[in-house]
Amino acid sequence: MTTLVELAAEKESADVTDWAARLGWVVGLLLFIALVYWLMREGWKWRGTLQGDLPELPAAPDDPGPAKLELTGRYHGSTTAGQWLDRIVAHGLGTRSRVELTLTDAGLDVVRPGAADFFVPAAQLREARLDKGIAGKVLAEGGLLIVTWEHGGKLIDSGFRSDQAAEQAQWVEAINSMINTTSTTEGTAR
Repeated sequence: MTTLVELAAEKESADVTDWAARLGWVVGLLLFIALVYWLMREGWKWRGTLQGDLPELPAAPDDPGPAKLELTGRYHGSTTAGQWLDRIVAHGLGTRSRVELTLTDAGLDVVRPGAADFFVPAAQLREARLDKGIAGKVLAEGGLLIVTWEHGGKLIDSGFRSDQAAEQAQWVEAINSMINTTSTTEGTAR
């Protein structure tokens, strides 16, 4: 009987969790995550500073005329034209949001709840096309409506996705037709 008592006395219990070490690791990880987010935020602000030469975005005219087309969907951002990863963040153009687009004879009215609205005059529109990606957002081929426009001497691509993807082809046709009409009218006026 003494052997069982001796055996029981010799056994040691398992190591208890070292809460101080575990808490130190958790705090260190949280500080690292906070540092990464802070650096990302500073990078975003720095990019906006670099793009500070971009003039203020135009506002919609008081009477833009009757709507040719209307669309609701998502605004996925703007980039330097032809460089789908070079996001433009100045003046809120880098902020993704819901969008309501209205195409009139005066131009393209971009209304973004929760973000800065802007207007692209018809004379500044350069091209419309369907594409698959812009500024970190990649979809199926033809999933994005990309509108190229000029602002402050710089060509900008803005990406939109309609709630009804089938209507995006209509937008490409209407905008390109409007651009061709505008450029033909300007050419004959000279």
